Amino acid sequence: MEDERPVRIERDSLGDVEVPVDALYGPQTARALVNFTVTGQHVHPRFVEAYVLIKKAAALANSELGELDGERARSIVTAADEVLAGQHREHFVVDPINAGAGTSFNMNTNEVLANRALQLMGREPGDLEALSPNDHVNMAQSTN
Repeated sequence: MEDERPVRIERDSLGDVEVPVDALYGPQTARALVNFTVTGQHVHPRFVEAYVLIKKAAALANSELGELDGERARSIVTAADEVLAGQHREHFVVDPINAGAGTSFNMNTNEVLANRALQLMGREPGDLEALSPNDHVNMAQSTN
């Protein structure tokens, strides 16, 4: 019998989703892994870095404007810096061809940064009230 990875249950607007317990990504990425498996490859590391730089800049700008509180901003920035230093790359898992507008990769990035930021805050991944991929990491940005 195959060894199954332990999972956590996360909820999004479509319902409950099983996510590997050790994954920094969340439910929208888990759904994309099922729905968009075209090439079997991952997004190029430079593309990951570009998105993460945008998320870091947005967190800094939103904090400076008083829209994002200091703890959340610091945690997002630290998570971004870790990714830029080469850490957590294994959690950027969506296929490069992931629907026309890249929403799945944007959410993969938001979820990885949010869940790592939550860990830095001493919280569990998926604690959306403490820090949300949509409301905090993606604040003042388009959905893709």
